[in-house]
Amino acid sequence: MILSRTSQYAIQALIFIATRPPGEPVLNREIASYLNVPPAYLAKIMQSLCKGNLLYSYRGRLGGFCLREGAEKTVLMQILLLTEGPSFTQDCVLGLKVCSDATACPMHTKWLPIKKKVVALLNEQTLEKLARAVQTGKYRLSDLPASLLASMRRT
Repeated sequence: MILSRTSQYAIQALIFIATRPPGEPVLNREIASYLNVPPAYLAKIMQSLCKGNLLYSYRGRLGGFCLREGAEKTVLMQILLLTEGPSFTQDCVLGLKVCSDATACPMHTKWLPIKKKVVALLNEQTLEKLARAVQTGKYRLSDLPASLLASMRRT
């Protein structure tokens, strides 16, 4: 259950949007610049998040992306099921095609309790909690200098 680069970018972009005032569209290029992510790649990710009903997309001069639901309702598992696919929590940790209690891989019995804890954690973590941690300065969302991060929090 290692996260793909796509999932990492999706989560970071959504946290960034959640730190902004509700209903205020954020441009893809602004998010890409802040996260130091290729804009075209991020645009594809953002469109898939729109199709997955996590974001609204607005065109035009005042366009951009907004969270569809409040950040308090969006959990990391929702995002990962969109970016990693529905088999995200079911795939074998060793990548075997068939792995279950009946046909277990060598890691199955040791990995299963860990996987259950990780899934529970992902279902508990909301964008609101993560955005609040970033806004308070407890955690960083990018490797930008602290002075620039402080100025972003004020806007």
